[in-house]
This record gives sequence, structure tokens and C-alpha cells, in this order.
Amino acid sequence: MPKRKAKKLKGQEWRHIENKKLVYSVYFVLRLSVVLMLVAQFFNQNYENMLLCVLTLVLFMLPSIFERRLHIDLPDTLEVIILLFIYAAEILGEISDYYIQFPYWDTMLHTMNGFLCAAIGFALVDILNREEKVSLHLSPFFMAVTAFCFSMTIGVLWEFFEFAMDHWLLFDMQKDTVINTISTVNLDPKHGTAAVVVRGIQDVILVLEDGSQMPLGLGGYLDVGIIDTMKDLFVNFIGAAVFSVIGYFYVQGRGKGGFARRFIPRFQRSPAVGPDAPVQDGQTAEKAE
Repeated sequence: MPKRKAKKLKGQEWRHIENKKLVYSVYFVLRLSVVLMLVAQFFNQNYENMLLCVLTLVLFMLPSIFERRLHIDLPDTLEVIILLFIYAAEILGEISDYYIQFPYWDTMLHTMNGFLCAAIGFALVDILNREEKVSLHLSPFFMAVTAFCFSMTIGVLWEFFEFAMDHWLLFDMQKDTVINTISTVNLDPKHGTAAVVVRGIQDVILVLEDGSQMPLGLGGYLDVGIIDTMKDLFVNFIGAAVFSVIGYFYVQGRGKGGFARRFIPRFQRSPAVGPDAPVQDGQTAEKAE
């Protein structure tokens, strides 16, 4: 390799490291916090939370692994949000009980998940659109629709995972909701399909196998997860729809949108020297022409 080319490559790598200072700082602070939490859980003999801490440390490494393996560049904003999202979900949500202390904590994370997954789905389509070897050329509208569908699919698969954990391992990932009104055909005296509405439910009494009764004292009927699931999918829908609209105008404006660029990963080709160097995906369409 010529010396000039080697120097240029090293210069680009150094600038990349300089741009990642914020990411590295956030990563160091969060990783240190997780390690301290891991030590605290060890002394508390809470081995389940220790496993969550280990899982969090592994998840922290995934963005950099994907960058190296897939030859993509994650924008700093996207990478920082991904790290904060993992920390908020595993450490704050599960170990620090933020899901219980703050009722909208889970809603916030699912909204963010829909937004980020739409950005990732948009990037996948955008990369294929730019790749000359792939015969895929979608319009901005269909790129936005594809990104939206990708985000919603990820949201549905996650709800499948939560249901599987609750059904087979008896977790409570799909949090229950206390309601005072139900509508069910199971109470139809004619055993038909007429829904019977029951209002003003104040408590539920469990009758156990030994015949004993246990009043729950919840102040209503315990809905087992369906409301939580539908709420999560709805806010995922909102997050996905918002970024799909942003991505549409980003492509429609030939990549001029600075906000969308902060969330869309870019495919990195091997840099070349001279006027024949390939155009990077982060450049605008005007430069590509």
C-alpha cells in the first residue's frame, strides 16, 4: 500500500476515534455503573440480578461488534441512545424497579424502541437502495413503509417473547392491569355470543385447590397482560410512524435532513484515494451525482 494511502487511512481512523469520544465516555460511565451494581448484587446474594448485570455488559458490546462485523458506522447519537436504552431497560427498569415505581417507564422504552427500530430498518433499505449489486430501488414512500413494518415486526416479536416467558417460565413481563369493568361472552346465560358487561368490580377472590379463599384486595379485576401488550404495540406504532415520516422527508430532500442522519447507520466502504473514490453513504445524493 502506498505511504500516502496508508497515511490517509490512519487519518480517517483517527478522526473516527475522535468523533467517538462522547460514545466512549458514555460507555465507560455506564459500564462502571453496571460493574458496581454487579458487585453490590453479589454481596446481596441476588444471583438473578447478577445475571442481568452480565447480560447488560454483553449487550453494551453489541453496537461496536456490529460496526466491525457488518462494516457500518453507527451515528454517535444513535449509539449513545442504544446504550442508554439498554441501561434504562435492564439496570433501572429491572434491578432498580423503575417499571413499578414509574408507571410510564415501560411505555417510554417501547416508544423509543419503535423509533430506533424504524431508523435501523430505514438504514437497511437505504443501504440496499444504494448498493449497485442489488436490484432494489424503492421510492422514499415505500422506504418509509418498509422501515415502519420492520419496526412493528420487531415490536410484535418482542411481545411474543414476553408472552413465552410468562407462559412457560411464569415471569410477569406482560404486566397486569387492574380494571373495574369487563365484557365477556363466558357469562352469557344462553351460552351464546352475547357479551355480558360487568361494571363496578371492586375485588377478586381466588379459590385455591384446597378450597381456601384468598381476597386479593386490588380494588378491581386483574387483567393478565392483554392491556399492557396492546399499549406497548400502540406506542411502538407511534415511535415507528414518527421516524418513518422523518425518514421519508430525509430521502425526499436528498439526504439534507440533519436530524434523521443522526439515527441512520451508514455502510462503510473501503476508502480510496483520488477522484474515483467511492461515495460514502453519509454523503448527499448531489455529491454522488
